[in-house]
Amino acid sequence: MDALLDWKHISFAQPYFFGLLLLLPLLIWWQLKQQQTPLLRLSSTFHLKRMPATFRVRFRPILTVLRALTLTFLIIALARPQSSNVSETIDSDGIDIVLSIDVSGSMLAEDLKPNRIEAAKKVALDFVEKRITDRIGVVIFSGESFTLCPITIDQNVLRQQLESIRSGMLQDGTAIGEGLATAVDRIRKSNGKSKIIILLTDGVNNVGKIGPELALEIAKAYKVRVYTIGVGTKGMAPYPTPTPFGVQMQMQEVQIDEALLQKISSETGGKYYRATDNKSLAKIYNDIDKLEKSKVEISTHKRYAELFFPFAAIALACLSLEIILRYTYFRSIT
Repeated sequence: MDALLDWKHISFAQPYFFGLLLLLPLLIWWQLKQQQTPLLRLSSTFHLKRMPATFRVRFRPILTVLRALTLTFLIIALARPQSSNVSETIDSDGIDIVLSIDVSGSMLAEDLKPNRIEAAKKVALDFVEKRITDRIGVVIFSGESFTLCPITIDQNVLRQQLESIRSGMLQDGTAIGEGLATAVDRIRKSNGKSKIIILLTDGVNNVGKIGPELALEIAKAYKVRVYTIGVGTKGMAPYPTPTPFGVQMQMQEVQIDEALLQKISSETGGKYYRATDNKSLAKIYNDIDKLEKSKVEISTHKRYAELFFPFAAIALACLSLEIILRYTYFRSIT
């Protein structure tokens, strides 16, 4: 019964039978004409016209209705209604990705809007939404590093963790080496076809127990491809700076170790990008998304269930009821 009510998934194998519905007006006209034909010839019908119509006379048109319903449901049955059940099988050569994001105090600079860290979160969220078949993890770093989200395919968890990122979550500083090494550690045992790290920073390595050179060698040893992104305009940018009157935005020179980031990306088979504004940052993630495409094959299977029997049964019931009424209660004298 549920299948009959779910019209979104019902199709007809032989829809051309619906053309027979054009016969319905002809059937109704013929039946009404037959009812108007007098069965008895009388010299005068004056007194008959004054007689009230009986129950049988009033409801005799029900025979025409039953005949029309019989034809309608029979035509629907001939058109062969079918319910379809569609199932999809997704086969994907997944790519494992770790986003390593700088959360140091300088990421609050406002050369990107509203600031660097919020702009980085937005493009990361957009990137994650496009990679529905890949496993993705998140590492954050500043003066130290921390795995915010192990690699997972759960989009909801990823979005929640990315949205929770704030500057000041870790000791301040810029430990690029530790940010890269922690990301490699998260991904080194994965079984993905490819292992990718997207490392985003806006500064120069100045702290950390693991230097960038050692982290680079570890990434190469585990065959991890690293895409590096330097975030910040060229020249001067407004940075949050502590003053006797509180934290104020002051113009400072943007310093990004581009040589280091280029070396990390080139030696691991990745690519270095420079994001100077929100638009260029979004374009960088789009480029990486195109470069690292997962092969996804979707197989669609359709199953059909025949639904003509209920309509045929209703047509038979209407025809049977019409025959019974025609030759019993509504029987005519001929």
